[in-house]
Amino acid sequence: MIMEDIQKSRAELPICKAKMELLKVIYHNKTIVLVGETACGKTTQIPQYLLDGGFAKNKCIGITQPRRVAAVTIATRVAKEVRTELGGKVGYSVRFEDVTSSATKIKYLTDGMLLRESISDAKLSKYSVIILDEAHERTLCNDILSGIVKTAQKLRSSNQSGLLPLKIIVMSATLDYHRFAEYFEAPAYFVKGREFSIKILNSVNTQEDYQHSALITVFQIHQNEDDGDILVFCTGQEEIDSLAAETENLALHLPAGCKKLSVWKLYAALPSALQNACFDKAPAGYRKVIYSTNIAETSVTISGIKFVVDTGMVKVKSYNPQCGFDVLKVQRISKAQAEQRAGRAGRESDGMCYRLYTLDEHKMFQDQSVPEILRCCLSNAILQMVAVGIHNICEFDFIDKPSEDHISASIEQLKLLEAVNRIKWETIGSLELTECGNKMVKFPLDPVFSKMIITSSAYRCTDEILTIISLLSVESIFYTSSEKREQFSEVRKKFETSDGDHIMLLNVYKAFRNVKENPAWCKENFVNSRNMKKALRIRKQLSEICEKIGIKPCSSGGDTLRIKKCLTSGLFMNAAVFHKKGIFKVIGKNQKVRMHPSSCLLNSQPSCCIYTELVQTSKLCMRNVTSVSEDLLMEVAPSYFKEKPIPSFMMDTT
Repeated sequence: MIMEDIQKSRAELPICKAKMELLKVIYHNKTIVLVGETACGKTTQIPQYLLDGGFAKNKCIGITQPRRVAAVTIATRVAKEVRTELGGKVGYSVRFEDVTSSATKIKYLTDGMLLRESISDAKLSKYSVIILDEAHERTLCNDILSGIVKTAQKLRSSNQSGLLPLKIIVMSATLDYHRFAEYFEAPAYFVKGREFSIKILNSVNTQEDYQHSALITVFQIHQNEDDGDILVFCTGQEEIDSLAAETENLALHLPAGCKKLSVWKLYAALPSALQNACFDKAPAGYRKVIYSTNIAETSVTISGIKFVVDTGMVKVKSYNPQCGFDVLKVQRISKAQAEQRAGRAGRESDGMCYRLYTLDEHKMFQDQSVPEILRCCLSNAILQMVAVGIHNICEFDFIDKPSEDHISASIEQLKLLEAVNRIKWETIGSLELTECGNKMVKFPLDPVFSKMIITSSAYRCTDEILTIISLLSVESIFYTSSEKREQFSEVRKKFETSDGDHIMLLNVYKAFRNVKENPAWCKENFVNSRNMKKALRIRKQLSEICEKIGIKPCSSGGDTLRIKKCLTSGLFMNAAVFHKKGIFKVIGKNQKVRMHPSSCLLNSQPSCCIYTELVQTSKLCMRNVTSVSEDLLMEVAPSYFKEKPIPSFMMDTT
């Protein structure tokens, strides 16, 4: 888009009419809650208005986003509007990637990155304004940040701070603004209007198979509607891969004269280059259809989208404090999410949203999604809160306070990982970091992974552990289609091992390095070369952190037992014992689980194993599994397994 077109489209945004009034409201209030319809322009324009209005001064305007793809794409767009190179006056910061400089005045960053910045700078002294965008999503980091920026604002308002006051703007299209206005004691300001209209079409009948219905809807739109691309909301990578493959197959049989379909996928584990490609315009003679998770639900504008297909489903993480683990499961979206999804259809023109659920079903949806802080393990958040200086977790100013059981269970996990101690034993949430915890918080990782890195020196396998964690951080190193599933399974066997999935990942990495990262080898072996290269970059950054805190590189020299012990030092709470054919029991939790279909241990029956996470498919499955012995578990975590005895292994064929 040429510069004249960019500036013209900016001037036509509904928020443009409110520019001067908005600046006046922000000037006269330390905090405001800004509610504006989807596509009114608030995410891209407010930071620029603040910059033009002199709010940046000699500091930076920070805008948080719940997802990295939003931070990157919005920063790229705003850099064009401001006529600067990305990383100049406008930049972004996401996990393992910082594209900013001393010249940066508008900085888009994930909420997790700002939370990490607050560890070393509780007053957030780099910033003159903090904008908490997409606040309605109520992510764990965003909820914690709300309390932290509120505290930073108070610290900077004191005469002794030596800093200018901090402005806070809380923004969303579907915000439950009363809740935030009350929490921040701030006025709410509304930006009315959207640039384009959206027609909503609901299903007449309940859809028994929403995936099949989505597929039919895509082809009905393609064959019956005018030009415009299609965005389909799905629940996860496997579902997206399946629907994309089916669409490509069916597209081969379209009637003569019908426009061709260009099929794209968008999810967090996808390589950045493929994510970014979704934002390009469709080739001439093609209609673009994108199958996406809720990564496309907020802030991002995908060029050309006119039709949205909303399945009404989403995959969320839920935590059970009694059982002590997170589970990924598919469930209905909220009304707020439905509104956000529909809004994707009206970003560049009038659009249509096809909802694969009835009006009566929509009425049954919750108004807002349950805040992540009330449904996820808090261990990582608590570790970072203590690092910031919030020692009494129970007294923290939460927007919605988790239950005492929830907080206690998360603290117990950190205690078992030797990350925290209680300052006052009579107070549940009064904590301080241990020496181990101080090192763990330096890593932008889940506490179980940072604990593995800390203990890797003792087990003399730091090189291997850094590799495994880096590969887990990019989620999917294999890349294939459903029609090549059998061929892929055959090729993958060369990497598989009876030790399990973590060692299999290590085998893939070694082979990848041996062929000098050859793209042809990757294609032959169904290895995602982009994700592998991303893992290399992550590994380099983790190595640099290790160097700073005194963890020296060392290798196991092929001794997988040492690697297993180190993995267990972080994952001992995720240990399961064989129960009967195909079924395991999580030790100490009496929870029955199975191997995930993607595990190389699927057809074996190890007596004991550890796993990275649980995923709810049709059954509860362990993903990324390594076989271990009972003796190894007792050696690595004797106190834990003394309290939670390991059941004797017994082959049960019933």
